[in-house]
Amino acid sequence: MALEEQCSAPSRWRSISLTHVEFPEGDLTGHVLAYFSLLPIAILVGFVTLIVFKRELHTISFFGGVILNEAVNWVLKHILREPRPCAGTHTTLHTEYGMPSSHSQLMWFFVVYFFLFLYLRMHQTNNARCVDLLWRHILSIILLGTALSVSYSRPISEYFLVRDTSLIPNILWFEYTVTRSEARNRQRKLGTKLQ
Repeated sequence: MALEEQCSAPSRWRSISLTHVEFPEGDLTGHVLAYFSLLPIAILVGFVTLIVFKRELHTISFFGGVILNEAVNWVLKHILREPRPCAGTHTTLHTEYGMPSSHSQLMWFFVVYFFLFLYLRMHQTNNARCVDLLWRHILSIILLGTALSVSYSRPISEYFLVRDTSLIPNILWFEYTVTRSEARNRQRKLGTKLQ
């Protein structure tokens, strides 16, 4: 449970219109981080859009991993039943428990999946050009900064403590997806060799 001394002095909170993400009034950093905390919602909208228009199996399985990740988060929240810190400072009612942070967990799942995809699935480094390798590293740094910003925005807004934003059950889903597709590819190659 959060102690009262962990909460900052009561301040006025403003919310971003159309959402209800709150940030301390007059705090530019809090305002920017409030927008960063909306990135998981934008990612979900992007997934649904890609699935509707492209219907690629990889995107659907990636989205399935995100949904499974959220289900694990929901189960953990209801097992741990950790209250949100500083709940009295915000103007909204919170019907869900605090720890672990759904926003942070979704972002870290997304980023770790992309890291593993960029560096394990796209590992043709022997014939890759320098520009191809460079964009992978730049994209990785941008994704890492984005995930850190979302995780940092949650304790700053006093919805969570720092320990609530660091649960990452990502690697298992990626390994499952990659292993399954590799096994399918091996079966296809084996089937063509036997004919």
